[in-house]
Amino acid sequence: MIRGWGWFGSGLPRFLILPAVMLGTLKSIFILDKTAVRSIRRIKEFDDITCIGAVYSWKTWLLVALMMLFGIGMRMLIEPGMVIGTLYMAIGWALLFSSRHGWLAWWQWIHND
Repeated sequence: MIRGWGWFGSGLPRFLILPAVMLGTLKSIFILDKTAVRSIRRIKEFDDITCIGAVYSWKTWLLVALMMLFGIGMRMLIEPGMVIGTLYMAIGWALLFSSRHGWLAWWQWIHND
Protein backbone atom coordinates (compact mmCIF):
# COMPACT_ATOMS: atom_id res chain seq x y z
CA MET A 1 0.00 0.00 0.00
CA ILE A 2 1.18 3.52 -0.78
CA ARG A 3 2.19 5.33 2.37
CA GLY A 4 -0.38 7.94 3.39
CA TRP A 5 -3.25 6.29 1.47
CA GLY A 6 -4.56 4.34 4.46
CA TRP A 7 -7.38 6.78 5.13
CA PHE A 8 -8.86 5.98 1.69
CA GLY A 9 -9.57 2.42 2.78
CA SER A 10 -8.75 -0.55 0.65
CA GLY A 11 -10.32 -2.30 -2.30
CA LEU A 12 -13.57 -1.07 -3.81
CA PRO A 13 -14.17 1.93 -1.47
CA ARG A 14 -10.97 3.52 -2.75
CA PHE A 15 -12.24 3.32 -6.33
CA LEU A 16 -15.59 4.92 -5.46
CA ILE A 17 -13.85 8.25 -4.87
CA LEU A 18 -13.66 9.01 -8.60
CA PRO A 19 -17.40 8.45 -9.29
CA ALA A 20 -18.22 10.49 -6.17
CA VAL A 21 -16.11 13.41 -7.36
CA MET A 22 -17.59 13.16 -10.86
CA LEU A 23 -21.17 13.12 -9.52
CA GLY A 24 -20.38 15.98 -7.15
CA THR A 25 -18.89 18.03 -9.96
CA LEU A 26 -22.01 17.51 -12.09
CA LYS A 27 -24.27 18.51 -9.18
CA SER A 28 -22.11 21.56 -8.56
CA ILE A 29 -22.14 22.72 -12.17
CA PHE A 30 -25.78 22.02 -13.01
CA ILE A 31 -27.54 22.74 -9.68
CA LEU A 32 -25.53 24.51 -6.99
CA ASP A 33 -23.61 27.02 -9.15
CA LYS A 34 -26.84 28.74 -10.22
CA THR A 35 -27.93 29.14 -6.62
CA ALA A 36 -24.50 30.37 -5.54
CA VAL A 37 -24.25 32.99 -8.30
CA ARG A 38 -27.81 34.20 -7.63
CA SER A 39 -27.15 34.45 -3.87
CA ILE A 40 -23.90 36.36 -4.38
CA ARG A 41 -25.70 38.81 -6.66
CA ARG A 42 -28.37 39.33 -3.98
CA ILE A 43 -25.77 39.82 -1.24
CA LYS A 44 -23.97 42.50 -3.25
CA GLU A 45 -27.21 44.51 -3.43
CA PHE A 46 -27.79 44.52 0.35
CA ASP A 47 -27.64 47.57 2.58
CA ASP A 48 -25.46 47.46 5.67
CA ILE A 49 -28.50 46.98 7.95
CA THR A 50 -29.80 43.81 6.28
CA CYS A 51 -30.66 40.84 8.49
CA ILE A 52 -28.17 37.96 8.34
CA GLY A 53 -31.03 35.56 7.48
CA ALA A 54 -31.65 37.49 4.26
CA VAL A 55 -28.35 36.22 2.88
CA TYR A 56 -30.29 33.36 1.31
CA SER A 57 -33.60 33.60 -0.53
CA TRP A 58 -36.57 31.60 0.71
CA LYS A 59 -35.94 29.11 -2.12
CA THR A 60 -32.39 28.55 -0.90
CA TRP A 61 -33.57 28.13 2.70
CA LEU A 62 -36.08 25.57 1.41
CA LEU A 63 -33.29 23.76 -0.47
CA VAL A 64 -31.18 23.67 2.71
CA ALA A 65 -34.09 22.27 4.72
CA LEU A 66 -34.80 19.63 2.07
CA MET A 67 -31.13 18.59 1.96
CA MET A 68 -31.11 18.30 5.77
CA LEU A 69 -34.27 16.18 5.75
CA PHE A 70 -32.85 14.02 2.96
CA GLY A 71 -29.66 13.48 4.97
CA ILE A 72 -31.58 12.58 8.13
CA GLY A 73 -33.81 10.21 6.17
CA MET A 74 -30.83 8.53 4.53
CA ARG A 75 -29.16 7.96 7.89
CA MET A 76 -32.36 6.37 9.22
CA LEU A 77 -33.11 4.18 6.20
CA ILE A 78 -29.72 3.09 4.90
CA GLU A 79 -26.95 1.29 6.73
CA PRO A 80 -23.64 3.15 6.61
CA GLY A 81 -21.45 1.70 3.93
CA MET A 82 -20.00 2.25 0.51
CA VAL A 83 -23.15 3.60 -1.14
CA ILE A 84 -23.94 6.21 1.47
CA GLY A 85 -20.27 7.08 1.85
CA THR A 86 -19.99 7.66 -1.89
CA LEU A 87 -23.13 9.79 -1.83
CA TYR A 88 -21.85 11.85 1.12
CA MET A 89 -18.55 12.39 -0.63
CA ALA A 90 -20.33 13.49 -3.82
CA ILE A 91 -22.50 15.97 -1.90
CA GLY A 92 -19.55 17.30 0.10
CA TRP A 93 -17.45 17.75 -3.03
CA ALA A 94 -20.34 19.52 -4.79
CA LEU A 95 -20.68 21.99 -1.91
CA LEU A 96 -16.95 22.56 -1.72
CA PHE A 97 -16.60 22.97 -5.49
CA SER A 98 -19.51 25.45 -5.71
CA SER A 99 -18.06 27.52 -2.88
CA ARG A 100 -15.49 28.76 -5.40
CA HIS A 101 -18.04 31.40 -6.47
CA GLY A 102 -18.22 32.81 -2.95
CA TRP A 103 -14.45 32.81 -2.53
CA LEU A 104 -14.00 34.52 -5.91
CA ALA A 105 -16.56 37.21 -4.99
CA TRP A 106 -14.80 37.75 -1.66
CA TRP A 107 -11.40 37.97 -3.40
CA GLN A 108 -12.72 40.55 -5.86
CA TRP A 109 -14.34 42.55 -3.05
CA ILE A 110 -11.12 42.58 -1.01
CA HIS A 111 -8.95 43.63 -3.96
CA ASN A 112 -11.31 46.25 -5.39
CA ASP A 113 -11.63 48.31 -2.20
